[in-house]
Amino acid sequence: MFGRIVAIFKARNREFLRDRSTLAWNLMLPVMLMFGLSFAFGNDRDAYTVGVLQSGDAIHTEDHAFLDTRYIHFVPYENLDLALQRVSRHQLDLLVEFGDHPRYWVNPTSSKGYFAEIALLQAGASTAPMIDKEQITGEAISYADWLLPGILGMNMMFSCLFGVGYVVVRYRKNGFLKRLRATPLTAFEFIAAQIASRMVLVLTITTFIYTGTHLLLDTRMEGSYFTLFLVAAVGAISLISLGLVVSARVTSEELAGGLLNFVSWPMMLLSGVWFSLEGAGTAVRHAANLFPLTHILRSARAVMLDGATLTDVGPALLALTAMSAIFLAIGAKVFRWGQY
Repeated sequence: MFGRIVAIFKARNREFLRDRSTLAWNLMLPVMLMFGLSFAFGNDRDAYTVGVLQSGDAIHTEDHAFLDTRYIHFVPYENLDLALQRVSRHQLDLLVEFGDHPRYWVNPTSSKGYFAEIALLQAGASTAPMIDKEQITGEAISYADWLLPGILGMNMMFSCLFGVGYVVVRYRKNGFLKRLRATPLTAFEFIAAQIASRMVLVLTITTFIYTGTHLLLDTRMEGSYFTLFLVAAVGAISLISLGLVVSARVTSEELAGGLLNFVSWPMMLLSGVWFSLEGAGTAVRHAANLFPLTHILRSARAVMLDGATLTDVGPALLALTAMSAIFLAIGAKVFRWGQY
């Protein structure tokens, strides 16, 4: 059995490496996006963002006149330590808490925090009680630091979904799978070989791209490289398994492309590739948790930006493992060798 898996594994790797245009595109696209977006939007964010320390998700503007200020995006927080970390790294311009003893936190090195503080003090100058001030310091996280996991995750997603899903459908359509069925190769062995091949290729390309951008842009890395690699490996398996589910019975390349886009685009928009979902509604955040890419990016950013350990990202890895098991079980159950 192992010999048959290795044979299919080698054949798929050679097929991919001989397709020079696809290989070049997988290497060049994330690099171009990373450098282009970093230079275009890397200076600062466009809007003021203020955290509100409270219980619940609803912001009540009647609590303080400042909460009714235009051009400021207010984000509720229940975890004080997490909110303070955001302020220290300039991800929040200000953190406020209203109640019996109102107070606020600001980073004195944040230019936007300075103007948000002025707006807060002016809004409550005549109607609100005195508000206490606390300062917290820390180094800002650049847009490149935050963007890099998203770009790498997006490239992994497309490579895993289309590199497996679309290819398997093509094999089925041109009769290659039907010929394989005449051999002792089982569906499990074929799927295992496809997963192993795509995972090795994806992790190699992702490691190469990460190393180059990390060295050239000097992006932040607070955690362990091993933990980050493990997140990428487990995440890649879950995305590949999802691609196999889509391609398990489809016989049309056009339908396969449509289904894969139907799966990939919501993930790209809701999993935090381009922007944070912290200010999104509860329903949107719950929906995002159904996607493997959400857990991959959340864990990768936690490792790279916050120094998260393997224990910290353990729940996300378990969720990805469970998703992989479910996707593989479905794919193996409904897998079809031929077109009919």
